[in-house]
Formats: sequence, structure tokens, C-alpha cells
Amino acid sequence: MSEQTPGRRWATVSDPKVMRALAHPARLSIMEHLGSTGESVTATEVAEVAGLSPSATSYHLRELAKTGLVEQAPSRGDARERLWRAVQASFAVDAGQDAPPEAREAAQTLVDVYLDRDVERARDWMRRAHDEPKEWYDAAVLNGTTLLLDAEELSRLNAAVMDLLEPYKRRHRQADPPADARVVRVNYWTLPVE
Repeated sequence: MSEQTPGRRWATVSDPKVMRALAHPARLSIMEHLGSTGESVTATEVAEVAGLSPSATSYHLRELAKTGLVEQAPSRGDARERLWRAVQASFAVDAGQDAPPEAREAAQTLVDVYLDRDVERARDWMRRAHDEPKEWYDAAVLNGTTLLLDAEELSRLNAAVMDLLEPYKRRHRQADPPADARVVRVNYWTLPVE
């Protein structure tokens, strides 16, 4: 499936089969929910997140399990219910610079599905932003900043930002969140541009 990279908080997915399995919007939603909450869920409980019926969600959970991304979790006491959990809280996709074309194609397909989903989230926010409470309207940011860095500086910047985000992650705060907390999606890209 993937390997845990020393010093990183996520597993690296490099297997084209795993990337192809993830390249489905419902599966990405399932993985995001499981990884961000740390919960063990039934297909019925996560069906709304996936935007599918419980039976379709069950199929996608089984497919994710075949890749090693999710696994069956211990029962809550009712042996009839099948619980699922993420094996790793988050993952990064890396086909590698020397990867064969099959791996690069699978990675590109997965990245396209991921970016389409998150760009649609930004568009959705912009469509409804004026109907949001003022404090949320004022707090939200859609920003692009151009930096001038060398590779070492970029690595340090990325590590610092990840450290800054860590204590606010949903899985760490959901047991006792602030009264007015909402789920907030942070997209963070640091990509060299021409």
C-alpha cells in the first residue's frame, strides 16, 4: 500500500493500484472523514459523507480495505455491525521521478480528482459566503502568495506550517471543540511555478 516516511505525519502512496482505488470522489471523502476524525464507522454512518447509499459505501470501504488504506475496527459490542477505520490519518501521493508511466498516470488521475473536489469546495464557499455569519465571512481567506525560496527554505516553511496546523486538526479537537467551531478545510500548496 504505502510506507510511513520517517519524520512525516503521513504515509506515502506510491502503488498505482492504491492510487487508482483512491481516484474516486466518494473514496476520497471516506478517507478524509476517517483520517480527520479517527473514528470507526459503519457503512451506514459514513454513507452521507460519501454521498451514496450504505450498500454503495460498503462496496467502497471493501475496495479501500483491499488496498490497505482502511481496515475492520473492533466491534462496539454488536457482532453484526462491521466497523471500519483508516489505517493512517493522512497520506501523500508520490509516483516518484523515476516511476513508470502507469504510476505517473495513476498519480495524475488521483491528483486531478483531489484538486477538482477541493476547488469545488472553494467555489461553493464563494457562492454562499455572503449568506454566512459576518465573523465567518471575515475569517475565511482565499489567497495566493508568491514567494522566492530555495529548496531547503521551502522544506523548512512546509514543516513550520504543518507544525502550526497540527493542534487544530479535527481528530485532536473533536472531543472538546470550542462552542462555535466548524469544520474548516485548509488547502496548502507550495509548488514551484514558471
